[in-house]
This record gives sequence, C-alpha cells and structure tokens, in this order.
Amino acid sequence: MTTRLNLASKPFTNRSLPWVVTALVIFFSLVSLFFIVRATGRTSLEAQAIQDDINGLRQQEQTLRQQAEAVKASLTPQQHQTLTAAHTLLDRKHFSWSLLFADLEAALPGSVRVKRIAVRGVTKQGDQLLTELELAVIAKSPSTVTEMIAQMDRAGIFHAELRSQNLQRGRGESGAEYELFVVYRPRAGTVTDPAPLASMGSTSSATKGDLR
Repeated sequence: MTTRLNLASKPFTNRSLPWVVTALVIFFSLVSLFFIVRATGRTSLEAQAIQDDINGLRQQEQTLRQQAEAVKASLTPQQHQTLTAAHTLLDRKHFSWSLLFADLEAALPGSVRVKRIAVRGVTKQGDQLLTELELAVIAKSPSTVTEMIAQMDRAGIFHAELRSQNLQRGRGESGAEYELFVVYRPRAGTVTDPAPLASMGSTSSATKGDLR
C-alpha cells in the first residue's frame, strides 16, 4: 500500500531556520558596526592629534615672529645695516666662480674676450641665488656682442644689458670694449662649490682663453 503525502494541505515548514538566518545577519551586522565605530573613533583621534600639532606649530611660529619683530624693533639703524651686510655675506658664500666661468664659456662666442668681471651684488629669490655682474668684453664688431647678448638671454642663465662701448686705444689692439650689466641665475639644482668673495666689490679679470 502506497502512502501519499499531500503537501498542499500539509506544507513542510521549518520555523527555526528563518530565525537562525536572521540572528546570524544581526550578529555579523553588529560585529561590522563595532569595527566601523572603532575605526572611526581611532581616525578621529588621529585627526585631532594632527590638528593639535598643527595648532602648536602655528603658535610657535607666531611666537617666533613676534620675538623677531621685537628684536628688529630694538635694533638701531646702524645695527640694521650691519645685519643686512651679514646676510649678504652669508649669501655670497654660496657663489661659485668655477660655475660662473663654465657657464660663461658656454655662452660667449669664441671671438669674444672677457676682460673684467665684477660682482656687485648677490641676493636670494626664493631658493635661487641671483648675482649681479659687471662684465667687460672685447669684440671686433657690435653685431657679435648683440648676438652674444641674445644667446645669453635664450639660455636663461644670463640676462645681459649693454651699458657702454669704448674703442681700444692700446698698441696692436683692435675692436672695442663693451661693458655689460649681467644678472646671473645658476641652473636650478646645481651644486656649487663654496667660493667666498673678499668684499662686495670683488673683481676678477679673465680672458676667453682663461675660461677654457
């Protein structure tokens, strides 16, 4: 005799399974929520600590600025001048004659002879060192000097302006002497060997052959 089960009148039900699934979902949700809250709290603490450090550094900077302003206000005009001269000398210690000669050798044509170089000022513009030079060169034609100035400007290291022109008067000398005002800007990131200058009016005499 075969027994038939009518599921339509007596459906099979497992009442515990939905509750188990619901409990597991709630458990994992609570665990995830716990870790999220914990990570959020840790991040908030770290952000607050960083902000406290920034605020402390700002207060220190403000204090140092006030102290510097107080010291500056207490200086006499003569002391201000001495301080400015000291800063200038400190900047000049980073000037490199060898790098200047190498850059000049690359910028000057072979027919131009350097007669005199005078450093008139060294200043800082951001992290870059700017040097003001008085440069006297000997050339046979003005067009050569004009082309040289254009070539120096294109290189971006020198910015030259012609100040005066004097004919050569010595025996056997030809051409003319040209005096230039030059702003020398060494390449960014160039390592220079310290070569301190003796004074603000330090002068070096060289020829094109000396630079090679």
